[in-house]
Amino acid sequence: MQTDSKQPNSLAAFLRDRRTRLDPAAFGFTGRRRTPGLRREEVAQRANISPTWYTWLEQGRGGAPSADVLDRIASGLMLTELEREHLFILALGRPPEMRYRPAEGVSPRLQRLLDAFDACPAFIKTATWDVLAWNQAAAVVLTDYATLPPDQRNILRLVFGNPAIRAKQKNWEGMARFLVGAFRVDAARAGAVKEIADLVDELCRTSADFARFWKEHDVYAPSEGVKQLQHPELGTVEMEYSAFAVDGRPDLGLLVYNPLSEQVKARIRAMVAHRSGGGPADRPQAQRPAI
Repeated sequence: MQTDSKQPNSLAAFLRDRRTRLDPAAFGFTGRRRTPGLRREEVAQRANISPTWYTWLEQGRGGAPSADVLDRIASGLMLTELEREHLFILALGRPPEMRYRPAEGVSPRLQRLLDAFDACPAFIKTATWDVLAWNQAAAVVLTDYATLPPDQRNILRLVFGNPAIRAKQKNWEGMARFLVGAFRVDAARAGAVKEIADLVDELCRTSADFARFWKEHDVYAPSEGVKQLQHPELGTVEMEYSAFAVDGRPDLGLLVYNPLSEQVKARIRAMVAHRSGGGPADRPQAQRPAI
């Protein structure tokens, strides 16, 4: 088994440390013990693997365990998602395959971060491209998501099913084709390929354009670029955009649009102030996303 040259038994040390932190009584194990935590055979029992094999792992012996064995050990040791990822990196030199977790909202801290962009539209989306949270600048420049039912706050449903959204785009076809390729990448990275199947089927039925782009199998990295909008009040708006991952949440992405014109930024601030009566912090509670 390959190990770090500076820490030749890092996997073994990690397993021993996490095993000794567990309370035997919490798992129904009784009897006097000379050392804290579970015994090796008890961890092996919980992970449904051979006690000898688990002992070898803690001793830094044997070959590299399979991903299935590591998952069972992670479950047996009650590891967190971050600890599970660390276990895979120590044992196999790579993180585990992503396990998609549907998200229902964002933390208050993330919402405050969005609201801090007073003139830059920003929102947080899931791997299935549902918009979970947004700021007031996004509401006045992009879409007022608060007026939509939660199941309709999906970027692809809006782009391919809402004529008003389509009319805003300077180059709708190029933008839409790019979105489909970026959506394909996001879903695969987050392990959500199965979860998007119904959405893809729905869009293929309702939009010939989406069906055509989906069959092209193109992939794009939605990291940064320039977007042009034809806004009914602001006129032509040119914005740089940047995409960011949310640490610890591979299923979430933050997208920030930065208007290139200071004059446009000033007008966005004025529109936001007029809309909210005092700024993002005073946004009516009914319009805030679930947090």
